[in-house]
Amino acid sequence: MTSTPTPSRPSGLDPEIASRLKRGADGLVPAIAQQYDTGEVLMLGWMDDEALHRTLTTGRCTYWSRSRREYWVKGDTSGHFQWVKSVALDCDADTLLVKVDQVGAACHTGDRTCFDADVLLAEKTGDAGSGVPAVDQ
Repeated sequence: MTSTPTPSRPSGLDPEIASRLKRGADGLVPAIAQQYDTGEVLMLGWMDDEALHRTLTTGRCTYWSRSRREYWVKGDTSGHFQWVKSVALDCDADTLLVKVDQVGAACHTGDRTCFDADVLLAEKTGDAGSGVPAVDQ
């Protein structure tokens, strides 16, 4: 990701916050939605400055749809709302973590989370030790 000076869409985002964001060439920042009380990772969406502004000021997650090229507020059509509890910027300023209270499914498929349908590596159980790989010293 690279820092872009100003997104092409107008925004009411606080300029101090906007100046810190490192956006992709498309002006977007990935936003991870996480259930605030359990830590469950729900989904990944994309925000530009205006989507972030709307999320911060309305208390509802607003994303930029890359396919439809428009804003969408989670829950407006599905009824599966994301009520914002907190928003944090990662140490590189290139990813947002949005802690939410998810009502209903987070995934467009109807699943609770977007990350439970296609598990590539399942958590290992048994006598394999702590599960933490050894670190060379």
